[in-house]
Amino acid sequence: METDAAKPKTKIFVVDDHPLVRDSLANLIGQQPDLMICGEAESAKEAMQAIAESRPDLAIVDISLKDSFGIELIKDLRATHPEVILLVLSMHDEALYAERVLRLGAMGYIMKQEATKKVIEGIRRVLEGKIFVSENFTQTMAAHFLCGKTPGNQSPVEKFTDRELEIFELLGQGYRSTQIAKTLKVSTKTVHAHCARMREKLNVTSSRELLREAFRWNESNR
Repeated sequence: METDAAKPKTKIFVVDDHPLVRDSLANLIGQQPDLMICGEAESAKEAMQAIAESRPDLAIVDISLKDSFGIELIKDLRATHPEVILLVLSMHDEALYAERVLRLGAMGYIMKQEATKKVIEGIRRVLEGKIFVSENFTQTMAAHFLCGKTPGNQSPVEKFTDRELEIFELLGQGYRSTQIAKTLKVSTKTVHAHCARMREKLNVTSSRELLREAFRWNESNR
């Protein structure tokens, strides 16, 4: 009979562009007798290569990464490594991202402010095949699905599509349209079209105003 000590540990991979966050998670997870860190990365490109080599059971992914947007990484991982369970850990408000990442196949969403208290609980929950989000978000989603209600105080940014949100975040990080097009593997014309729709949703009339809003939003989410 296999003892607990003889059982292989669950392998966890961490994708985050902040070294201190990666170190903190490694320390926290390393204290668990049945869990282990099998690798880490600060960018999506690095993560895709390392995950293919390390074959983790679970990947903890941030939304904002060094070279791209975490949502794109989630899409790529679901397509190439569907066996890897995905848990998102982000500084961004769950109201904006949690539903998006769950729709793309992630199993949970934890805000970094709650990481110390929630990350191990979240890991264990999603390893059991269950969804892990906050109680507040659970209640919001229940009201939305059961009653068909959308929160009345929904911000214009919450109305962005996933692609618009990716571009908005990259604009806030100082990327130019040509750089965004290259990063997201789309045409510059496509980026400009998304920017036009974002201006409408934000009720601004110029690219300069859109950039100002993107910078302001990016700063508020640091």
